Amino acid sequence: MEQWQKDLVEIVETVADEVERFFLGMSEVVDAFFELTEEVSEQVHNNIVTEVDQYLQDLAEPMLEAYWELEDMVADVDPGFPYSVEPTSEKNPACIGCSHYHGQVYGGNLLVCAMHPHGCEDENCPDWEKEEY
Repeated sequence: MEQWQKDLVEIVETVADEVERFFLGMSEVVDAFFELTEEVSEQVHNNIVTEVDQYLQDLAEPMLEAYWELEDMVADVDPGFPYSVEPTSEKNPACIGCSHYHGQVYGGNLLVCAMHPHGCEDENCPDWEKEEY
């Protein structure tokens, strides 16, 4: 083999070694960059979550206090909105466990069920059906 061929082979090997070192170095730089961005994003995420949580808490706290105060004031007043009443052994005992029981109060009037709007007169209702869960 002539000298120029040996020089050419040596140059190609040197270039291959340098390219390999370059890509190894770039791989290390890319890995370091990803580690850094991961740390930064984790810190940003933690800070943002903490700040948003504090902001929402500061925003919601006065509203909740006002709501609880309002609820305390309105608790004794019938607002005209329907509300539920469960049957008891004293009032509407025939309706306990019945699937037809409605039990909503509208404007101060209890609607027991469609068949017996004011409740059944007897202790046993002829239309009683077991409630399915």
